[in-house]
Amino acid sequence: MDTIYITGHRNPDTDSIVSAMAYAALRNALGDRRYQAARLGQVSDETQIVLDRFGFQPPKLIHNVRTQVRDLDYDTPPTLSAAATVSRGWQTMQNGKISVLPVANEDGTLFGTLSAGDVANYDITSVRNPCVEDIPVYNLLSVLEGKILNEGSNVQEVISGEVTIALPTGRENLLFSNKNSIVVCGDQPDMIRRALDLQVNCVIVCQAEVSPELLETAGETCIVSTPIDAYQALRLIFHAVPISRVCKSGDLVCFHLDDYIDDVQNTVLESRFRAYPILDENEQVVGMLSRFHLLRPRRKRVVLVDHNEKSQSVIGLDQAEILEIIDHHRLADIETKNPIHVRNEAVGSTNTIIAEMYQEKGLMPTANMAGLMAAAIVSDTVMFKSPTCTQRDIDMAGRLSRIASVKLEDLGQAIFSASCGDDKTAEVILGTDYKEFHIAGHNLAVSQVTTMDSERLLNRQKEFFEVMDRLLKKQGLNTVVFMITDVLLEGTHLLFTGDEDTIRQAFSIKGEENSAFLPKIMSRKKQVIPMLSALWG
Repeated sequence: MDTIYITGHRNPDTDSIVSAMAYAALRNALGDRRYQAARLGQVSDETQIVLDRFGFQPPKLIHNVRTQVRDLDYDTPPTLSAAATVSRGWQTMQNGKISVLPVANEDGTLFGTLSAGDVANYDITSVRNPCVEDIPVYNLLSVLEGKILNEGSNVQEVISGEVTIALPTGRENLLFSNKNSIVVCGDQPDMIRRALDLQVNCVIVCQAEVSPELLETAGETCIVSTPIDAYQALRLIFHAVPISRVCKSGDLVCFHLDDYIDDVQNTVLESRFRAYPILDENEQVVGMLSRFHLLRPRRKRVVLVDHNEKSQSVIGLDQAEILEIIDHHRLADIETKNPIHVRNEAVGSTNTIIAEMYQEKGLMPTANMAGLMAAAIVSDTVMFKSPTCTQRDIDMAGRLSRIASVKLEDLGQAIFSASCGDDKTAEVILGTDYKEFHIAGHNLAVSQVTTMDSERLLNRQKEFFEVMDRLLKKQGLNTVVFMITDVLLEGTHLLFTGDEDTIRQAFSIKGEENSAFLPKIMSRKKQVIPMLSALWG
């Protein structure tokens, strides 16, 4: 059952993390267990406080949704042991109509690959050089469906020698003269006696009986009886050798489940093998990859929450299949190959939308999940003081808090006291809720931190400007803005660098300073981005 990842934006805030968790819980509660919440970055201190309070672990961290080998419908043929016979390998290929088989060591790790071409080459070689070395007797009995007639004597466990078929020709004396031979014969007592006198390594008697008198003279010669005719037996002897001697085991090209298809395609184009072994994280063989598997790969499937902008979304989104978008931001630049379900509403928090979806499905979230969602709404609406906040947000947060038996004021106090500890570096604070935007050819980054004590952060302006200047150059940005939003003051201290004239014009900032306090400015989404978009657009 393929996992469907529900993911918020990069540098996730509380609303983004909780939206993914809440929607996954809703879909799973409705019976579809494929949905899994995911995150694209580290959990902020604010979010961790909320998660700890209601007893949740952070969602799974994923780095991208690029198509991997594990997403392909690759073949899973039987994996044969390197000690298995060539006969077993050939039968497996014929029965399954398989051209290449993986061959493994005892621990399941890759030994090599066996192809029909490997068997054919070996057969042709054996015609010109009809000798075998160290065939286990057990293998020989298996391929010949035979039994040892002189069991219990000093018979060797492995057989070697030149393979000779001893049929009546009138020139029997020339057939074999070396004891290092494997003699194939039928109902020929004289030939059997001569072979035993010479003490050849093995006599294979096809479709015939051997008298007790002859068996008594066998010595160390292994006498095998088989119901197979002499011609078949002659060929099958060569197929009793272990696969390890025939298969390709050097200069192998193999892939791992986590390898990306882009890289795999490049490697395949540079090689000429028909199939490639696939290994798991323990280096054990799990399947075989052929070229045609790369033509129509299965894409990872995702649901996007709390964003719909490609630059804010998961890496590799163009290789994934987007199933849904649930958001409360402006429509941006994400494209889909097929029609999808989009729910984009003008509210202050994505969790408000998801809570309404619970109601529509006739399902009430658990007390802990309700508390988590209430905290996310409080966080994203800045305790209902953000201009993005609607009456729907207020009503839904109140309803959820009653289910969870918590006070919204207590949640707000815990949330907005966690954002700006003195132990955090300027890079960490700026990166906690950082988003990049591309507006009319301008590359803009806006970071926001919400606090109840902005003075403590303003004392570190020099540190913040140093980090902002580095971001400007490193990321190739035109402008970097840092919003220090104070809940108690109901406004934002704005720090900016880059296209400073546009910022001053947008917010009517006078003077040459790169900072200003903007009363009633609480929302990046509804107050900052639209103002800049209007000027650049």
